[in-house]
Amino acid sequence: MTKLKSKLQEDLNAAIKERDELRSSTLRLTLAAIQKEEVAGTEKRELSDDEVQKVIAKEAKKRREAAEAFTQGGRAESAEREKAEGEVLAEYLPKQLSDDELQQIVAQAVEEAKAAGAEGPRAMGQVMKIVNPKVAGLAEGGRVAALVKKQLAG
Repeated sequence: MTKLKSKLQEDLNAAIKERDELRSSTLRLTLAAIQKEEVAGTEKRELSDDEVQKVIAKEAKKRREAAEAFTQGGRAESAEREKAEGEVLAEYLPKQLSDDELQQIVAQAVEEAKAAGAEGPRAMGQVMKIVNPKVAGLAEGGRVAALVKKQLAG
Protein backbone atom coordinates (compact mmCIF):
# COMPACT_ATOMS: atom_id res chain seq x y z
CA MET A 1 0.00 0.00 0.00
CA THR A 2 1.35 3.44 -0.91
CA LYS A 3 2.09 6.09 1.70
CA LEU A 4 -0.77 8.35 0.68
CA LYS A 5 -3.33 5.55 0.54
CA SER A 6 -2.26 4.20 3.94
CA LYS A 7 -2.46 7.75 5.38
CA LEU A 8 -6.02 8.03 4.05
CA GLN A 9 -6.87 4.68 5.66
CA GLU A 10 -5.33 5.71 9.02
CA ASP A 11 -7.16 9.05 8.94
CA LEU A 12 -10.42 7.25 8.12
CA ASN A 13 -9.97 4.98 11.15
CA ALA A 14 -9.24 8.01 13.35
CA ALA A 15 -12.29 9.86 12.00
CA ILE A 16 -14.52 6.84 12.70
CA LYS A 17 -13.22 6.63 16.29
CA GLU A 18 -13.82 10.37 16.76
CA ARG A 19 -17.30 10.01 15.22
CA ASP A 20 -16.46 12.70 12.64
CA GLU A 21 -19.20 11.91 10.11
CA LEU A 22 -18.15 14.42 7.45
CA ARG A 23 -14.50 13.38 7.42
CA SER A 24 -15.19 9.64 7.59
CA SER A 25 -17.75 9.69 4.77
CA THR A 26 -15.48 11.83 2.58
CA LEU A 27 -12.49 9.54 3.14
CA ARG A 28 -14.64 6.44 2.54
CA LEU A 29 -15.80 7.79 -0.81
CA THR A 30 -12.26 8.74 -1.78
CA LEU A 31 -10.86 5.32 -0.84
CA ALA A 32 -13.68 3.71 -2.83
CA ALA A 33 -12.73 5.84 -5.86
CA ILE A 34 -9.09 4.78 -5.46
CA GLN A 35 -10.11 1.12 -5.20
CA LYS A 36 -12.32 1.48 -8.27
CA GLU A 37 -9.37 2.92 -10.19
CA GLU A 38 -7.16 0.04 -9.05
CA VAL A 39 -9.51 -2.61 -10.42
CA ALA A 40 -10.36 -0.72 -13.62
CA GLY A 41 -9.00 -2.28 -16.79
CA THR A 42 -8.02 -5.86 -17.40
CA GLU A 43 -5.82 -6.40 -14.32
CA LYS A 44 -5.92 -5.28 -10.71
CA ARG A 45 -2.95 -3.09 -9.85
CA GLU A 46 -1.57 -0.98 -7.02
CA LEU A 47 -1.71 2.77 -7.69
CA SER A 48 1.38 4.90 -7.07
CA ASP A 49 1.23 7.96 -4.80
CA ASP A 50 1.01 10.20 -7.89
CA GLU A 51 -1.93 8.23 -9.25
CA VAL A 52 -3.66 8.29 -5.85
CA GLN A 53 -3.12 12.04 -5.75
CA LYS A 54 -4.75 12.38 -9.19
CA VAL A 55 -7.79 10.45 -7.94
CA ILE A 56 -8.01 12.73 -4.88
CA ALA A 57 -7.72 15.81 -7.15
CA LYS A 58 -10.51 14.44 -9.35
CA GLU A 59 -12.71 13.88 -6.29
CA ALA A 60 -11.97 17.40 -5.01
CA LYS A 61 -12.92 18.84 -8.41
CA LYS A 62 -16.22 16.93 -8.29
CA ARG A 63 -16.93 18.52 -4.90
CA ARG A 64 -16.18 22.03 -6.21
CA GLU A 65 -18.42 21.55 -9.24
CA ALA A 66 -21.22 20.10 -7.11
CA ALA A 67 -20.96 23.01 -4.67
CA GLU A 68 -21.31 25.47 -7.57
CA ALA A 69 -24.30 23.57 -8.94
CA PHE A 70 -26.01 23.49 -5.52
CA THR A 71 -25.34 27.21 -5.02
CA GLN A 72 -26.88 28.02 -8.41
CA GLY A 73 -29.82 25.78 -7.60
CA GLY A 74 -30.45 27.60 -4.33
CA ARG A 75 -29.47 24.69 -2.08
CA ALA A 76 -27.02 26.44 0.24
CA GLU A 77 -26.96 23.63 2.81
CA SER A 78 -25.89 21.02 0.25
CA ALA A 79 -23.36 23.46 -1.22
CA GLU A 80 -21.79 23.95 2.23
CA ARG A 81 -21.51 20.19 2.69
CA GLU A 82 -19.74 19.81 -0.68
CA LYS A 83 -17.37 22.68 0.15
CA ALA A 84 -16.55 21.11 3.50
CA GLU A 85 -15.80 17.76 1.82
CA GLY A 86 -13.58 19.59 -0.68
CA GLU A 87 -11.64 21.16 2.20
CA VAL A 88 -11.06 17.72 3.75
CA LEU A 89 -9.67 16.46 0.42
CA ALA A 90 -7.53 19.58 -0.02
CA GLU A 91 -5.49 18.48 3.01
CA TYR A 92 -4.16 15.55 0.97
CA LEU A 93 -3.26 17.59 -2.12
CA PRO A 94 -0.19 19.75 -2.65
CA LYS A 95 -0.66 23.45 -1.94
CA GLN A 96 -2.08 25.20 -5.00
CA LEU A 97 -0.07 27.94 -6.67
CA SER A 98 -1.09 31.51 -5.84
CA ASP A 99 -2.35 33.75 -8.64
CA ASP A 100 0.96 35.67 -8.67
CA GLU A 101 3.08 32.50 -8.92
CA LEU A 102 0.88 31.12 -11.69
CA GLN A 103 0.97 34.48 -13.50
CA GLN A 104 4.80 34.40 -13.50
CA ILE A 105 4.96 30.85 -14.87
CA VAL A 106 2.44 31.68 -17.62
CA ALA A 107 4.25 34.92 -18.55
CA GLN A 108 7.53 33.02 -18.82
CA ALA A 109 5.90 30.35 -21.01
CA VAL A 110 4.37 33.00 -23.27
CA GLU A 111 7.83 34.55 -23.73
CA GLU A 112 9.28 31.12 -24.56
CA ALA A 113 6.54 30.50 -27.13
CA LYS A 114 7.07 33.94 -28.69
CA ALA A 115 10.79 33.26 -28.92
CA ALA A 116 9.92 30.06 -30.80
CA GLY A 117 7.81 32.11 -33.23
CA ALA A 118 4.30 31.56 -31.87
CA GLU A 119 2.12 34.67 -31.70
CA GLY A 120 -1.42 35.56 -30.67
CA PRO A 121 -4.28 33.26 -29.68
CA ARG A 122 -3.06 30.49 -32.00
CA ALA A 123 -0.08 30.01 -29.67
CA MET A 124 -2.39 28.69 -26.93
CA GLY A 125 -1.47 25.03 -27.55
CA GLN A 126 2.26 25.69 -27.53
CA VAL A 127 2.07 27.76 -24.35
CA MET A 128 -0.06 25.11 -22.62
CA LYS A 129 2.54 22.45 -23.55
CA ILE A 130 5.18 24.53 -21.78
CA VAL A 131 3.04 25.43 -18.74
CA ASN A 132 1.30 22.11 -17.96
CA PRO A 133 4.37 20.11 -16.86
CA LYS A 134 5.43 22.97 -14.57
CA VAL A 135 2.07 23.31 -12.82
CA ALA A 136 0.85 19.70 -12.86
CA GLY A 137 -1.12 19.12 -9.68
CA LEU A 138 -0.44 22.65 -8.43
CA ALA A 139 -3.10 24.51 -10.41
CA GLU A 140 -6.41 23.58 -11.99
CA GLY A 141 -6.40 23.34 -15.79
CA GLY A 142 -9.26 25.78 -16.31
CA ARG A 143 -7.51 28.40 -14.22
CA VAL A 144 -4.29 27.95 -16.20
CA ALA A 145 -6.08 28.09 -19.56
CA ALA A 146 -7.89 31.30 -18.61
CA LEU A 147 -4.62 32.97 -17.61
CA VAL A 148 -2.89 31.83 -20.82
CA LYS A 149 -5.76 33.22 -22.93
CA LYS A 150 -5.62 36.51 -21.04
CA GLN A 151 -1.83 36.77 -21.54
CA LEU A 152 -2.02 35.96 -25.24
CA ALA A 153 -4.87 38.40 -25.86
CA GLY A 154 -3.26 41.27 -23.97
